Amino acid sequence: MAKLQVKLKRSVIGRTQDQRATVKGLGLRRTGSVVTLEDTPSVRGMVKKVIHLVEVTELA
Repeated sequence: MAKLQVKLKRSVIGRTQDQRATVKGLGLRRTGSVVTLEDTPSVRGMVKKVIHLVEVTELA
């Protein structure tokens, strides 16, 4: 299965509580942190919700 590499590029300071919870749910802690996740519809939905805060790279 494909994987996604997600990097937190912008701070969650001043963001809504649901956006903060989404970033935490993705496993991101601080600006610059990177996680590798399975490419599933639920992960894609979470990324879409905070796409303005993260950078996404598709891994083969």
